[in-house]
Amino acid sequence: MSKVLIVGGGAAGMFASIAAARGGHEVLVFEKNEKLGKKLFITGKGRCNITNACDMDTLFSSIVSNSKFLYSSFYGYSNQDVIDFFEGLGVRTKIERGERVFPASDHSSDVIRAMEKEMRRLGVKAELHAEVTAVRSGKGRFDHIELSGGRKVTGDACIVATGGLSYQSTGSTGDGYRFAEENGHGITERMPSLVPMEIKEPWVSSLQGLSLRNVTATLYQGRKEVYREFGEMLFTHYGVSGPIIISASSYVGKKLKEQEMRLEIDLKPALDEEQLDHRLLRDFEANANKQFKNALGRLFPSKLIPVMIQLSGIDPEKKVNVISKEERRAFVHLIKHLPMTVTGLRGYNEAIITKGGIRTREIDPGTMESKQVKGLYFAGEVLDLDALTGGFNLQIAWSTAYAAGSSIE
Repeated sequence: MSKVLIVGGGAAGMFASIAAARGGHEVLVFEKNEKLGKKLFITGKGRCNITNACDMDTLFSSIVSNSKFLYSSFYGYSNQDVIDFFEGLGVRTKIERGERVFPASDHSSDVIRAMEKEMRRLGVKAELHAEVTAVRSGKGRFDHIELSGGRKVTGDACIVATGGLSYQSTGSTGDGYRFAEENGHGITERMPSLVPMEIKEPWVSSLQGLSLRNVTATLYQGRKEVYREFGEMLFTHYGVSGPIIISASSYVGKKLKEQEMRLEIDLKPALDEEQLDHRLLRDFEANANKQFKNALGRLFPSKLIPVMIQLSGIDPEKKVNVISKEERRAFVHLIKHLPMTVTGLRGYNEAIITKGGIRTREIDPGTMESKQVKGLYFAGEVLDLDALTGGFNLQIAWSTAYAAGSSIE
């Protein structure tokens, strides 16, 4: 039986502790917060999107960075295994739009409570308010950890599951990257990901709070299409957010450092320009004697109408029956290609995850053990792994944590 020390009591740390304890090991978890699972508590707007019930191909295609590295851990502990695990602990689950899996209760606290109960049952000891300041090794092997009070704790193995830099209010300060570097690991460039975007155009702030459903967002770098997604988005005082925007942010972090990017919103993706022009003609004929500003109520939410009029360049007082074919066609194009300029991403405090981390080529993909230091393992967001929204990032946490916890001898 090995003595396993786990640094971090979030999703990956808790899961790794259960996997290691089920393997018969003595397990100690060190968490600097006042409770376990602090970030897990707020994930999915407090509902906890546990995983995604998609097939394996979709699972891998939803990983943005280093998907091949996850081959072994995803097959070793799949999304179905995760669902079965929580169901086995008494957490009933449900599947929603986009194959997202949630606890049936809609409470992330049920997920945390179930894991804490299992940890207690297995004899896992969790120390709270326990800040680890160093992870030490000697002669190529893990030796001990050091805590802020000066105490040293020795062990046979250590799993670093400290998370990244996102949601710093939950204690994510990037300690794990330092521990990795001090043990000879390289760290790739890190940046906020799954995060809202900042937009240059001043009219955007006038739409603050407006949510649009069933639209298509397309991102361009120059003329090159970088990302396209259909779904829901939200306007904010600084720019845009919502599911399709947040997923898009995974693809643009580094590119935005080089240049601003163009975002186009197709407000009517179910219709091509020809069909939309016929629809607009019908609306105009039905409102023939109305002014342009009063003839758009069936096309857009009321908050969006003044912006669309402003961007169209058509006089709002103009009667629709005297709007020219050219003006109408240009308006159709605007509806299909509402343009914005993306100037940047919001910071770590609004980021769901961190992009970048410990270089995966320095980690054994089957066990999550360091190739540099025997007995030192890494799991979860601290690694250079990230995915789209929809439960995929938590699946990375569960699968890598299971690989680490279950492979300790």
